[in-house]
Amino acid sequence: MTAIVTDVKYRMSVALLRDLIAMGVRVIACERATSGTPPLGFAVSGIAETHVLPDDDYAGALLRLCRETAQRDGAHPALLPVGRDTMLLLARPEQRDAFAPHCGLLLSDEETLARLNDKTAVAALARNLSIPVPEAWTRADGESTADFTRRVPCPVVVKPSCGEALGLHAAERYAICRDAEALYERFAHFQALDRQDPIVQTWLPGAGMGCSVLAQEGGVISSLSHIRVREYPISGGPSSCCRAIHSATLEAWTAALSQESRLNGLMMAEYKCDANGTPHLLEINPRVWGSFPLTRISGSALGRNWFRLAWNLGNPDQPPLPLEHGAYRESTMCFFPTDLLAGLGYLRRHSGGDFRRALGAVGCFFSPSVKDGLWEWGDRQPAITYYKSLIRRGSQNEN
Repeated sequence: MTAIVTDVKYRMSVALLRDLIAMGVRVIACERATSGTPPLGFAVSGIAETHVLPDDDYAGALLRLCRETAQRDGAHPALLPVGRDTMLLLARPEQRDAFAPHCGLLLSDEETLARLNDKTAVAALARNLSIPVPEAWTRADGESTADFTRRVPCPVVVKPSCGEALGLHAAERYAICRDAEALYERFAHFQALDRQDPIVQTWLPGAGMGCSVLAQEGGVISSLSHIRVREYPISGGPSSCCRAIHSATLEAWTAALSQESRLNGLMMAEYKCDANGTPHLLEINPRVWGSFPLTRISGSALGRNWFRLAWNLGNPDQPPLPLEHGAYRESTMCFFPTDLLAGLGYLRRHSGGDFRRALGAVGCFFSPSVKDGLWEWGDRQPAITYYKSLIRRGSQNEN
């Protein structure tokens, strides 16, 4: 059995590669030629093949690799696209038709992915399913930006409909505005980038949470809920520390979203709690997400079952691979370099600093029960490669 995994430059790809290798799967890791630095996935111990694919014929080269692998193995490989751009490429009707005879691919169609990537459409879907969403404000016809931003009660969050499609990093995809002046500036900024009014929602002060699912035709196969412990940058960046939890509420809501969307593949629904602790849906990421390594640390079968379902789809004439249905462990994961920076940020926070969160980052660093999202003693090279890239970027910034 072979899996072809794309976009292995991303940190989250390493956990998937390690899980597949531990299953005994023959793993082929791929990356675009324009990715720059050596992909982290190429450094994972046990990778069978690595391929750098030309950017000007990326789809064609990937298709040839699938076809050649199927001819050699006598069975179709499972194609697992990690990156958003590859997923959107493969979701196009002409590409789905081209790849279908040569691999197994569990992926929603182009229309479904576009809908799930659209925050406005997702909010409407959630309201139809009676899932709480933050209160939102929209500019009336003919209303000036200045008049609109003056009447909106701050603090609010401002964000484009799909910041990832604009090429924005995670921390750049939204802004928390505490007064009308800041709201006016950020509203105009996102409006210029996206050429449409951004989303303006009430700011929720509670914890960030998420529920990740693997589904086929909307039916959930595996799920994993988590809560954010710390993030970096602390003003609103990706998770630097998160903990796997069990939440019947999040699982039910996310399953309803998946069923209504007829989801195929992976998605992570992101929630934020209000002052009373009630979660509200913020957005959906219909792809492999940044905290994906928590699936490996918690023992979740999300990644492994993704491979099994894709392989079964590509090889309907063979006995299907049985799925795992075991429970995952409530585990804590950190990305230690950024989590220690997060701790320092919380310590320096205005209004006297957040000493509890700052000390929590130090405590996690020394706790044997907390696992790093990248470092593993039996497979150290991916983490070493990543740390070297951080040092290199830091040196370039200083210059």
